[in-house]
Amino acid sequence: MINIPMKSKAPFDRTNVSSINDAVTHGSVSAQNVESINTWKTSNSVQSQPQNSTAPRQNISTPVSTVPVTPHPAPVTSSATTMPVQKPIPQLIKPVQKGQKVTMDGAPLTNLKACFGWNSTNAECDVDVSAFLLGQDGKVLGDEWFVFYGQTNSPDNSTVFRMDNGIDREIIDINLQTLNPAVKKIVFVLTINEAMEKRLHFAMMKDAYVRILNPQTNTELVSFQMTDYYNNVISMMIGEVYQHNGAWKFNAVGNGVAKDLNGLCELYGVQVLD
Repeated sequence: MINIPMKSKAPFDRTNVSSINDAVTHGSVSAQNVESINTWKTSNSVQSQPQNSTAPRQNISTPVSTVPVTPHPAPVTSSATTMPVQKPIPQLIKPVQKGQKVTMDGAPLTNLKACFGWNSTNAECDVDVSAFLLGQDGKVLGDEWFVFYGQTNSPDNSTVFRMDNGIDREIIDINLQTLNPAVKKIVFVLTINEAMEKRLHFAMMKDAYVRILNPQTNTELVSFQMTDYYNNVISMMIGEVYQHNGAWKFNAVGNGVAKDLNGLCELYGVQVLD
């Protein structure tokens, strides 16, 4: 079971997310470790609304893993009350559109470096990247097969999360040679820390991208920049890499859901402790 340390200090009531979460992973993940990314709820039904919408919102709260973890750094802002520091988007060499699937060519392709970046219009938006390593059934091999800031390595040490102080914000390194052969897909998710508590959402985000590099040659294999941001979205599946007929491909997903990290864990098979 995986205990995800919570970034939020407020109590996390699992009933707050049960109506919109569907998930489970390999070990048991505790709602505490799963740092929730805002669970969007309305008294009636949730309806997608584009950025700048004035539709009413409800509370959101955040859980995190209880796996021993170094305190997550707070987002950098230009001042306590102003816009967060913006980072330029790197040149995207081989961009694809939302929904496009492409084969990542390499000779041979043995490692991947997934680089993520974004900007926000709200200084409280602290975004994190998570990777779910899924088997043929679309579920994680076990609770430990969920990599994020509170659990930085997969059990086989093939997939590693790390912060980046350079061009990008966060990186996930993947060694395809040591990756468990039962892993058929790796889904990359962006979540906002304490989104439920602070009523944060993806309409406050912009410039989100992922670029997949071949670290051996430092060349870009594929990249995708999101264009759709909604105020009822609290988690964003930005993209995924998967095996198809012996080759590794990239799918530019770009779809958001009204589930926090806790809900995503249930969705992908990570068991969350009550």
